[in-house]
Amino acid sequence: MSKPAQRIEQDSMGPVAIPAEAPWGAQTQRAVDNFRIAGRPLPAAFIEALAQVKAACAEVNLELGHLAPEQAEAIVAAADTITLGHRADAFPVDVYQTGSGTSTNMNMNEVISHLAAQAGATVHPNDHVNRGQSSNDVIPTAIHVAAAQALERDLRPALRHLIAAIAGRERELSGVVKTGRTHLMDAMPLRMDQELSGWRTQLELADARLTDTERRLCKLAIGATAVGTGINAPDSFGEKVAKRLAQRLELPFSRQDNGFAALSSQDTAAELSGQLRTLGTAVLKVANDLRWMNSGPLAGIAEIALPALQPGSSIMPGKVNPVIPEAAMMACVQVTGLDAANSLAAQSGSFQLNVMLPLIADNLLTQIQLLSGAMRHLADKAIEGFTVNRGHIEEALSRNPILVTALNDEIGYEAGARIAKMAYASGRPILDVAAEETGIERQRLAEMLDPARLTGPR
Repeated sequence: MSKPAQRIEQDSMGPVAIPAEAPWGAQTQRAVDNFRIAGRPLPAAFIEALAQVKAACAEVNLELGHLAPEQAEAIVAAADTITLGHRADAFPVDVYQTGSGTSTNMNMNEVISHLAAQAGATVHPNDHVNRGQSSNDVIPTAIHVAAAQALERDLRPALRHLIAAIAGRERELSGVVKTGRTHLMDAMPLRMDQELSGWRTQLELADARLTDTERRLCKLAIGATAVGTGINAPDSFGEKVAKRLAQRLELPFSRQDNGFAALSSQDTAAELSGQLRTLGTAVLKVANDLRWMNSGPLAGIAEIALPALQPGSSIMPGKVNPVIPEAAMMACVQVTGLDAANSLAAQSGSFQLNVMLPLIADNLLTQIQLLSGAMRHLADKAIEGFTVNRGHIEEALSRNPILVTALNDEIGYEAGARIAKMAYASGRPILDVAAEETGIERQRLAEMLDPARLTGPR
């Protein structure tokens, strides 16, 4: 079998054999050869954000007179091509690589240089594409840019779509009174719209938390270069690049005031990861409630019926499972696990640099992807489509002995407990037992024990 064609390129460590048609250079190839751990590169969203950073840097370097117009134009054109996703195959470096992400930064520099050369421009990956930058400020900047874009493009629209779906069902189900449950046991009644309002509020609070975190996420490390001092970059470079990115992406980016914190810590990434975990906790709550409310159809709670989407068993004909809530729950559990990894990774700031940047980038974008997909599926294939088994709900509610709680002020806790136990033991409605045991006139008892009346303060 013939050996694939190769070319030889040189870097500061010597010659390297590279596939002849590869659009990268020696440093990328060394990384490809050295890091074969996950077998997958960083997410496309991160690569595209990194290309946006390179384009903005080239525009600023042109403005400052540090690049010739033909060089800057070639860099921006190449970066824009990458941003559109046209060269995804040009970024093969494994997620698990050098902790600064230098290999991915050089992969980007070399690919842009290669594309610029194809366009007839002489562009060096370090001297021109990487001008005024180091991996140490470029990669943290790209993490923030990619995460901010993904939040605004994917996650927050999905979150607000789920909130709107729940709000729509709230309005529709405002008259449905059901048995409340604490510890999975029968409790006082509430309306179904009240129950759904709890879900909606959890999600709205998560949205508000993300808004607060985004203010810090839009502060960028660019301009801090290698250790936070800004060496090899003009004083205005970082702020100008952040402004260019803000114009390009329509997000309020600005330079982080303290370059030392921007490079050595990933506290904002850890904060965002924690907010994503909190959102995942709320989504899991909604999914789990739906799963329980759907349980049955005969031996469970069976308050609702979720849309029947696919057969639920390979052996039990006719069985249908709550597959969308289950899928959403798994996504949320994974988000929680990734947050644990991000927390540990964020602790790996040693002196002037955090050395787990690629891992944090990969995890944050995966968390956002998982939650975005889970929320849209939950809204479209569960929340909007479930039907309410009103007859079953009303029957269970009418036999709920816990309604006796409404009589506490009249007969006291001990008498109420005795009546409830009698109703449980006999399987009779609480109204009948209370009428026999309390001497309170039945019509008044019926009013006092009316479930709808008990769904708000007296």
